[in-house]
Amino acid sequence: MSDAASLESFRLADSFLPVGTYTVSYGLEQFIQDDRVEGAADLEALLSTYLRRQVGPAELVALRAAHAAATDGDIDAICGADRRLSAVTLAAEFRESAQQSGSRLLSLQTDLRDETVLDRYAERVDADEAPGNYAVVLGVVTALADVAVREACLLCCHGFVTGLLGAAQRLLSLGHTDAQRILNDLQPVMTAVVEESADGAVDAMTPFAPLVDVLAAEHERAERRLFAS
Repeated sequence: MSDAASLESFRLADSFLPVGTYTVSYGLEQFIQDDRVEGAADLEALLSTYLRRQVGPAELVALRAAHAAATDGDIDAICGADRRLSAVTLAAEFRESAQQSGSRLLSLQTDLRDETVLDRYAERVDADEAPGNYAVVLGVVTALADVAVREACLLCCHGFVTGLLGAAQRLLSLGHTDAQRILNDLQPVMTAVVEESADGAVDAMTPFAPLVDVLAAEHERAERRLFAS
């Protein structure tokens, strides 16, 4: 990748990026409230499950499809991947969180970049013809910035894990060293799910994490919530 593409990937992976991912825990809050995650070992196992059963078979497949479609200027294919990702995401809070973060990233990028593909996609999202999921927006943005699709997928995994580790530090007695150790231990998992997602097709997205979906539904009805999901 060029220096410009590398710098753009660094920016997209930075928690300084104002897209609101710090407000979501993707069900982790409920896992902790139910005493299903009580420490670093439980957290690492759960994050591995998220990557293997949800992020890899769904978000990364959609990201890859959006990346390829943006490269080809195919707005219909971008929107198709976007709608399919929403259709296979069962938890309402997960859909809402992904769309809110995606909307913020899309708005930011349209302000920063003069790209016809980005503008046309944003118009479709504004017209409610596509939901604007974060993974899809990320696929479009990285393609237009000449970030290779593999790096874009790794960026997505890294951002997901660091976001949930940040949430865990507010919900658990999780120190910075333990958080970094988990991040390090999950690198092989991230690499594996990125490789596996290369064979995925949009029409065959198959996320399967039933307990995550059940606890996400419980979180929607919880009386006290620190996170939006």
